[in-house]
Amino acid sequence: MPLHIRPLTPALGAQVLDIDLRTPLSSSQHHALEQALLEHQVLFFRDQSLAPGDHARFAAHFGDLHVHPVYPHVPGLPEITVLDTQSLDTRDTATWHTDVTFLATPAMGAVLAARQLPPCGGDTLWASGIAAYGALSPQLRQLLDGLSATHDISKHFPQAIEGVITAQYMARLKAAQVQNPPVSHPVVRTHPVSGRKALFVNEGFTTRIDQLPVAESDALLRFLFAHATRPEFTLRWRWQTGDVAFWDNRATQHYAVDDYLPQRRVMHRAAILGDKPF
Repeated sequence: MPLHIRPLTPALGAQVLDIDLRTPLSSSQHHALEQALLEHQVLFFRDQSLAPGDHARFAAHFGDLHVHPVYPHVPGLPEITVLDTQSLDTRDTATWHTDVTFLATPAMGAVLAARQLPPCGGDTLWASGIAAYGALSPQLRQLLDGLSATHDISKHFPQAIEGVITAQYMARLKAAQVQNPPVSHPVVRTHPVSGRKALFVNEGFTTRIDQLPVAESDALLRFLFAHATRPEFTLRWRWQTGDVAFWDNRATQHYAVDDYLPQRRVMHRAAILGDKPF
């Protein structure tokens, strides 16, 4: 049966109906999901019952999986990152960010599954870098097309939060900082499949625009961070247990709202390796 795909906002987002992600994808389903991801940038699936192994197998349909250098993972499945507020401070995800842009080849996408949710709250927002870029003036687009920006792992992850950050976390973070020195990416990224252009700076990892003095870089980044997350470029997803989100990390950023603490929220994520931005 053809997939039923229901768009959610003009800028981005669609819900995919009538599919069980535990079963192997047919070639037609695989192609349909790839095309839907290109068009809508983030896809949502309700009422899934993905075990961690199912989760990894589904994500691996779209590429090799990344092992996160800082966050814990499911025992025996290093590709499945565990985001559990009972054991880890996740306030670093409560900022607009694109996943692992501290890598020379950031993730092309990610698959996030809701395992345990608070009674209310804990929504996630996504923003379209394609829509944000398209809304800029031609003059500003021309300026940005020639610029690059530095992305740094040290900006994103908490260094020390009393009672939350563990010695193991700090050891992993320090090792990750050594293994992942700052890298530069284009401020405007060209999507390697669709050819569409998207803003590719994010408040979580981007520290400066390389070609500008610090004061000018700071001012321009403040504008771009605010512009990229204007309401008309975003959607907000209200999670239900069993939901799965699959997003194109090359063209979006997201924000996990931490309005539910001290209630517990547990999410599992698989990130799919990508290529060098251009």
